[in-house]
Amino acid sequence: MTTSATAPASPNSSPAPVLLDVVDAVATITLNRPEAMNGLDIATKDLLLETVHQVADDPSVRCVVLTGSGRAFCVGQDLKEHLAGLTGAADVPLSDTVEKHYNPIMLALSTMPKPVIAAVNGVAAGAGASLAFAADFRILVDTAGYNTSFADVALSCDTGSSWTLPRLVGRAKAMELLYFPRTVSAQEALELGLATQVVSEGELAAAVGELSRRLADGPTVAFGSIRQAVAYSAAHPLEESLAFEAEKMALTGGTEDHLAAVNAFVAKEKPVYQGR
Repeated sequence: MTTSATAPASPNSSPAPVLLDVVDAVATITLNRPEAMNGLDIATKDLLLETVHQVADDPSVRCVVLTGSGRAFCVGQDLKEHLAGLTGAADVPLSDTVEKHYNPIMLALSTMPKPVIAAVNGVAAGAGASLAFAADFRILVDTAGYNTSFADVALSCDTGSSWTLPRLVGRAKAMELLYFPRTVSAQEALELGLATQVVSEGELAAAVGELSRRLADGPTVAFGSIRQAVAYSAAHPLEESLAFEAEKMALTGGTEDHLAAVNAFVAKEKPVYQGR
């Protein structure tokens, strides 16, 4: 099944800035402003937030892929729109968009009870890099790269990078990358733990398809519980983390997928999961 995040565009209207494609339980969200390297203007952020919430709440979706169209993954905040806000030409204060858009987008991506893959097809900068950091897996084309960008325009970091980046690369490297923004190549990203896999441009679709299929065919409730338990334990003491694990074990222990897995193990067969 294929769906769109918005009503079909008329022949004279602009394409939707965010596309949604759902096929066999895999939802692919595509940032679709290639002429602006998928910069995040208000229309894009509004629709991205709506779309992320839509797939997070859809029980038929068992894996989410976030990617970009054209030659960039996402260069972050649309600075032309931001400049209009700074000069008073438009009412788009940055502090408002952080609370209205970036924070809830990041929270939804990071906490939805299903796996998330970032298919990084090109440069990921600023909030774009932060969106990729929020995923469980990041598959990069070999010409892609990350740049935190924030300090280069005299801004603090946003979209959760203060939380995700130290957990991915350690505090010392995170501070270096945030204080002194530079392009981190795909190969360096792999070495740092910012990439799960690096592939050629021609291999990206197959690599993402293989991983997303494996995740979508897996025990979705278990994957979501593991995801949430790891995030919870990062900010809570051991005793509370153990209690949270116990809750998730009780939840997953009562699923159809757990029973199917145990029966398959006893029968020496491969389990077939239904995601419930």
